[in-house]
Amino acid sequence: MERGVERVPALTRYYNELRQYPPISREEEHELALRWTQHGDIEAARRLALSNLRLVVKIAMEYRRAWTNTLDLIQEGNLGLLQAVQRFDPYAGTKLASYAAYWIRAYILKYLMDNIRLVKLGGTRAERKLFFRLGREKRELERQGFRPEPRLIAERLDLPESEVVAMEQRLSGGEVSFDAPVGDEAGSASFGDFLAAPNPSAEALVSDQNLRETFLKHVHAFAQGLAPRERRILDARILADEPLTLQQLGDEMKLTRERVRQLEKQLVDDLREYLKTNVVDFEYYAPSEE
Repeated sequence: MERGVERVPALTRYYNELRQYPPISREEEHELALRWTQHGDIEAARRLALSNLRLVVKIAMEYRRAWTNTLDLIQEGNLGLLQAVQRFDPYAGTKLASYAAYWIRAYILKYLMDNIRLVKLGGTRAERKLFFRLGREKRELERQGFRPEPRLIAERLDLPESEVVAMEQRLSGGEVSFDAPVGDEAGSASFGDFLAAPNPSAEALVSDQNLRETFLKHVHAFAQGLAPRERRILDARILADEPLTLQQLGDEMKLTRERVRQLEKQLVDDLREYLKTNVVDFEYYAPSEE
């Protein structure tokens, strides 16, 4: 209590505000969706989103034990709801709530996966599949009377056993600070003392410099026989420290992006053939598609 007025928690205030936006009928939803998809009516899209805010809260509450601040989950779920409104097809024969539930849950789960641990999990599609389903598959195997061994889980998820083992180790192992001491004695080394330096060694730097000098020597010899257009592509894409994109180069040369890509591909193929007899790691310096 402060001056006789009780502070209302932020989550409670949010619940109270939701009373202003009751659900709408199926017919009204369809009409609003048509106005949004056919005419770009922002107000119609806004009403579609506001009428489904309660659904976001309902789904977010399913994950409240995994995250201390429920409003964070609601915020991410609201982003998923906006994505659903933008993509919703009023002719698909389904309610917006049914379609939006997928996007709301996806955004909440991605937020949890990105923030629940200091070390990010789920960098690949297989890792995300494991992150979401590992515990569920373990419980299902136990319910059926099996020991939840990595081999069985891998078979059920159609993934390599090694990836299941790696994910189990990452989920079961706690996060350790780099400054945490290795031993119990005072003044003992920390875990960070045993990490490799992020910078390359002097030997690696010298080796890379020598390789680049050799590469450039042969490339300049190759360039002597090029036409001006091909020489420009070579300079702007392969030899440049900050290569131009295909689109930028196309605008400069009054060519389409696709035509520049074709010319560059032929140039790269010719240069690769030229360097075949030399010990040069050409692929290291070859430009990306952009």
